[in-house]
Amino acid sequence: MIFRIHSHSSAPNYKAKLIPWVTLVLAMTLMFGYKRIESYLVQPKVALVLGGSESRERYAAKFAIKHPDLHIWVSSGSPKGYAKRLFTREGIEVSRLHLDYKAVDTVTNFTTLVDQLEAQDIDSVYLITSDYHMRRARLIGDIVLGSRGIVLKPLPVPSGKSPEPFEKALRDGARALLWLTTGHTGAELGQASKRLIN
Repeated sequence: MIFRIHSHSSAPNYKAKLIPWVTLVLAMTLMFGYKRIESYLVQPKVALVLGGSESRERYAAKFAIKHPDLHIWVSSGSPKGYAKRLFTREGIEVSRLHLDYKAVDTVTNFTTLVDQLEAQDIDSVYLITSDYHMRRARLIGDIVLGSRGIVLKPLPVPSGKSPEPFEKALRDGARALLWLTTGHTGAELGQASKRLIN
């Protein structure tokens, strides 16, 4: 009969390799938990409305009526004249309205405004977008605005639509990280691929 003696030396190696991964997961969990709590506690003085649906602007106008000190930043929303009429009809002074039309997609909604928000010492914003779009927008916003210490407080606009595929959030989250490290959003690639398809 032959007895094999198993060395337990591989067990510590396994545990040693596992420690960095467990530490990373724990750190990310704590960071996202902290972000959610911080988001819950802040009272922003600015609402950031992502263009793409008039209902988002209407929602922002109604919300702003209840918050008379709130400034509204609309990123690539309705045409300027129409947007001004929409907000003034709801009783919002034009002086509270900041319209910007540089963004071409969700990532650039944030990257085109982050410097202006930071320059005005804005440390938190209400994020207003459709409910189906919120997961992706919040991920991008947490990366881009969060890199400057700006906290997001989400205000999803009910749409009745199913949430976007998780892959879109991952793709645009990666683009936000690309912007963070290189200063480029990859929007040019997306626009070029659309031109090739059409």
